[in-house]
Amino acid sequence: SAMSVSKPTVLLEHYLKQLKLPTMLREYAKLASLCQSERADYQTFLLRLCEREVHDRELRAAELRAAERRVKTAKFPVVKTLDTFDFQAQPSINQELIRELIRGEYMDRCENVLLIGNSGTGKSHLATGLAFAACQQGRRVRFFTATGLVTQLLEKREDRQLERFQKQRERLHLIVLDELGYVPFSKTGAELLFEVVSRAYERTSLIVTTNLPFEAWTEVMGTERLTGALLDRL
Repeated sequence: SAMSVSKPTVLLEHYLKQLKLPTMLREYAKLASLCQSERADYQTFLLRLCEREVHDRELRAAELRAAERRVKTAKFPVVKTLDTFDFQAQPSINQELIRELIRGEYMDRCENVLLIGNSGTGKSHLATGLAFAACQQGRRVRFFTATGLVTQLLEKREDRQLERFQKQRERLHLIVLDELGYVPFSKTGAELLFEVVSRAYERTSLIVTTNLPFEAWTEVMGTERLTGALLDRL
């Protein structure tokens, strides 16, 4: 009867879940009929099932280690994920759009994300959450505050290591530029930042957070011409 067929199956699946054996759960039925058609004995069936579970577990562990490495390399000041973001507290944020961005397709298209709003609205949290999700998806990510990046660029320029530093940026899938606009840059600083954005154009996605509306960006970049060119690339 149907009852006697389904009961062992239901219990088996319950136990496999309890033992946290997702691959066995997924593969046992397929493998059972395969072993049956090959007239393989029970031990062979069990062996193959265990092999697949172990193989998948090793893969998952390697992926986890790689993701952890990517998060470390990204140099987040604080690791924040989007599941801790309080969308209720910020009704102006388009939650649907953020959920779509988590999937990371904007990086395949080398598109940029600009988060503009007053301080304390959670822009950095959103930027970090999206960048963290990108690390989990196998992307190479680096997080900078805008002033921190410009400081590094100026130092590298002093040490004649600027080209090497820029080349390393080019290998990334995503660069976060946090807090653009809190400090105006020197002329050289603004030009160096522009070069980073320029080189990223159609090659690397950028997430920029700023408390400045576009018309006020000249205060940071110094000239209309440079600001226009920067916004053009973004």
